Amino acid sequence: MPEWETVIGLEVHAQLSTHSKIFCGCSTRFGAEPNTHTCPVCLGLPGSLPVLNKKAVEYTLRMALATGCRIAPLSLFARKNYFYPDLPKNYQISQYELPLAEAGTVTIQAGGTVKEVGLTRIHLEEDAGKLIHDEVQPVSYVDYNRTGVPLMEIVSEPDLRTPEEAGEYLRRLREILRYLDICDGNMEEGSFRCDANISLRLRGAERLGTKIELKNMNSFRHVEKALEFEIRRQQAVLEDGGTLVQETRLWDAARGITQTMRGKEEAHDYRYFPDPDLVPVAVEAAWIEEIRRSLPELPEARRRRLVSQYGLSENDAEALTTSKGLADYFEACAQGHPQPKTVGNWIMVELTRELKRDDREIESCPVRPAQLAALLNLTQKGAISGKIAKSVLEEMYRTGDDPQVVIDRQGLVQMTDSGAIAAVIVEVLAAHPAQVADYRAGKAKVFGFFVGEVMKRTRGQANPQRVNQLLKEKLGS
Repeated sequence: MPEWETVIGLEVHAQLSTHSKIFCGCSTRFGAEPNTHTCPVCLGLPGSLPVLNKKAVEYTLRMALATGCRIAPLSLFARKNYFYPDLPKNYQISQYELPLAEAGTVTIQAGGTVKEVGLTRIHLEEDAGKLIHDEVQPVSYVDYNRTGVPLMEIVSEPDLRTPEEAGEYLRRLREILRYLDICDGNMEEGSFRCDANISLRLRGAERLGTKIELKNMNSFRHVEKALEFEIRRQQAVLEDGGTLVQETRLWDAARGITQTMRGKEEAHDYRYFPDPDLVPVAVEAAWIEEIRRSLPELPEARRRRLVSQYGLSENDAEALTTSKGLADYFEACAQGHPQPKTVGNWIMVELTRELKRDDREIESCPVRPAQLAALLNLTQKGAISGKIAKSVLEEMYRTGDDPQVVIDRQGLVQMTDSGAIAAVIVEVLAAHPAQVADYRAGKAKVFGFFVGEVMKRTRGQANPQRVNQLLKEKLGS
């Protein structure tokens, strides 16, 4: 059987987090009543003229610099002509021959290897509207609120070879966008969207196979699943002697298959020509340097610093830098508690569990970094046990109160008095003579039972170290 090589290139559309649209002053806020964020410009009414949003250009330049792109001193907007109900002008303003930036890279790690994925281009364009299909009647509606929202299109080279690599590339790209604070990366709301181009060729061949475009994938997992299915489908067609047709296919998540949508258009089908209403975009070197100086520490650099500065493992640093907000939270908390590893563990396990339960981001966490640090300090001093600390954190998360307030209110101060603990131990041993006999007969595992009983009777407030010490003394071990 022939050995096939998969070739994947991704086109990502990132909705920029500007307050207004790319060529008019209409709001970009998501979730408004249909067709309330529109005006003559974004609806393409006769006599209306577009004016470029400078902030959209700045955001695109930030991404270009973060990915090492070559920025064009002069770029042009063009009209991409096609008819579809969600496009009120019957053309989309985009960039074609002269994009804003080209030739960047994104570093990924997949399958145990590090790989540089090339970026063909990054350019600006306007979004189209949204079609809403009636589930009862054969009727469709159009919401033009999204029309004219600024999109940054990021086109990769066909450097990806597996669905895993594609998923990792998208995660890294989204991560950079969010660190730069230029796109919220919300795939469910459509502010981070991906189209995949995939083809198969015999391993070792230079010529690319027939390219198939995949659409309608609204999560990283769906992208990977769609690519996995398409690899199997294309391979089956080729090995059966069939011929693949260049086309656009839709991913059906419910059925786990791709389906034909339409034949794939070529560039000449869109009849691109320079937009006569927009002047060329001239980017001065001084502006580029100003933007470069304003760039934040990017994810990969921050991961390396957390490993060296705080002694974290690479895996922990990876988990704590998945978003800028999470990394900021960790560093703020680590300033107040001297054990960064402990801080990281509490954030990654206890706090993350609370956040996931409420579907919250770290930015809206009710527990401030200083409060978590104070809780960990109390645990380190022995004022409360680790078990009590977990219940205190849950109450802090629910109320927003400081840890000491919760401890005082619920009477959770740790029992450290040796006499009081010893009295409880005497009660436990007297209540379980059979287990005492088993322990003294060599069944060491019974010791954990005694610890549990003491902690139960003290409502978890006895100091665990003191309990262990006194139990051993009482049992004569």
